[in-house]
Amino acid sequence: MRMLLALGVVIFTLFSFSFSNNSYADSQVNKTPITKKQAVELAKKIEDGKTLKITVQNDVYTVRILKADGHVVDIHVNKKTGEAKKD
Repeated sequence: MRMLLALGVVIFTLFSFSFSNNSYADSQVNKTPITKKQAVELAKKIEDGKTLKITVQNDVYTVRILKADGHVVDIHVNKKTGEAKKD
């Protein structure tokens, strides 16, 4: 019985810690805009290749990437949310 109670406390603590960390990370993303370097890292998670150019327009970074097969793709990264979308 004690073992089950201790296990329950451990599980509760782990879950509450993970949820509190997620909300903290989310609040930090909303307060600090994404940097160009972070935008490149996020874009390269979608498409691997050589970064050719980074442009900024309003709240969006456009990261132009040259892929190994010679194709060029644009990835748009929202400065506020970090959301990355392939063009």
